[in-house]
Amino acid sequence: MPGMNKGIALLAGDGIGPEVMEQALRVLAVVEKRYGITLEKRSAPVGGAAIDSHGRALPEETVETCRRSDAVLFGSVGGPKWESLPPEEQPERGALLPLRKIFGLFANLRPAIVFPQLVHASPLRPDLLEQGLDVLVVRELTGGIYFGTPKGRDDAALNAAGEPDPRAYDTLVYHRSEIERIARVAFEAALLRNRRVTSIDKANVLASMVFWRQVVTSVGAEYPGVELTHMYVDNAAMQLVRNPAQFDVILAGNMFGDILSDEASMLTGSLGMLPSASLAEGSFGLYEPSGGSAPDIAGQGVANPIAQILSAAMMLKYSFGLTQAYEGIFSAVGAVLDEGYRTRDIADGVTAGEAVIGTEEMGRRIAEHLARGEHPGN
Repeated sequence: MPGMNKGIALLAGDGIGPEVMEQALRVLAVVEKRYGITLEKRSAPVGGAAIDSHGRALPEETVETCRRSDAVLFGSVGGPKWESLPPEEQPERGALLPLRKIFGLFANLRPAIVFPQLVHASPLRPDLLEQGLDVLVVRELTGGIYFGTPKGRDDAALNAAGEPDPRAYDTLVYHRSEIERIARVAFEAALLRNRRVTSIDKANVLASMVFWRQVVTSVGAEYPGVELTHMYVDNAAMQLVRNPAQFDVILAGNMFGDILSDEASMLTGSLGMLPSASLAEGSFGLYEPSGGSAPDIAGQGVANPIAQILSAAMMLKYSFGLTQAYEGIFSAVGAVLDEGYRTRDIADGVTAGEAVIGTEEMGRRIAEHLARGEHPGN
């Protein structure tokens, strides 16, 4: 979309965050040139770095920077330095959770991608991943049992015999509107992929999940070009390791999505390859790698920048509608892997022709491939 002008809030954070963010920016610079768009980049402190400079993990000026932007590209936060703080003041809880609340980030998109070149890194049998793997988990992020009320403990509770029997309880509740909006995110995502949605529930035992299935089915009727199937969560957990290629988009509530997205991520063999997105209604979103700040390797120039680069690619697709740029970046990553280049987290030390490179060189090679325009989407 030549002439497009978009603002990005850059929240690099802690640990390896700044160094992998630098490589994402290198790739975005190529995107600007190739596609004739302008990305106004606004850096702001977050996480432990913000605690050190501003006394809190999410300063108000950072929130305002995000408000003035069309999307947030997030790095990583946290580390041993700040673990002695009260839990609510630590970088993870003090930054990400408030951002989700402030901006209404209700939809979490986590791709589980196994590039064909990295099949050896997956714990699955190679024959299950011969063509690679690309599954997108769409998780409802702000409702369900994590946020339902009432919840709590009753230490004075009695059992049927009148004897002390303390109890604890949580409530699984979803409103129709919450299910409808996350379902639409899944179906819209499927339209940009292989047009299949698998909705996860436990409708055989939970009334809330019967309701979930009914509402998802009604939304699915609005998308006749997308195939909808329903699957119980226990079966889905098994199928992910038995036949993962059957999935395209997995739609799930908060708790089931939390569990299945973590399981799916382990199929890839490295968190350094996994991007994610958290979306609000409309086009605003926060995009971040699925891995952590990795303070043990920060500053060594060995971190894998691919997850951060692919997070930027997701931003281009889901917030800015630049699907061609998204595809071009993924293809450029694949081309570099085809050439045998690996950061140390994805190197097996056995494959002939494999070359272990650092953070900066990996980012540079991906950007160079994208600039040459040798890939689909360019």
